[in-house]
Amino acid sequence: MPTTRRVVPTLTVHDIDAERDHYVDVLGLVEVMNQGWIVTLAESAGGPQLSLMTRDQTAQVNPDASVEVDDVDAAYAVAVERGLEIVHELRDEPWGVRRFFFRDRTGNVVNVLSHSA
Repeated sequence: MPTTRRVVPTLTVHDIDAERDHYVDVLGLVEVMNQGWIVTLAESAGGPQLSLMTRDQTAQVNPDASVEVDDVDAAYAVAVERGLEIVHELRDEPWGVRRFFFRDRTGNVVNVLSHSA
């Protein structure tokens, strides 16, 4: 069974720059990652995080949350075994993560990932 390392809510936005500025100014968050289509904000290194995304770079749907685990392959195997809908197949992404998305029975889309070695 994989171990969860981090959980980050992901909000879909139209204008990352404008929205980032609101979260920075109102909540005091700082930008810790920006790939143009996704930005992650945090209180501090290792503290609570929030991501803002326009459109996922390689998936057909934006996730509602990202969950980093220590073993994404094991998490994928459990998701498939449980019959969860896989909406983005397990794959290595060019920005250094291995991930898949599943949709829960309520309709939430979860990005499950591990950072590549």
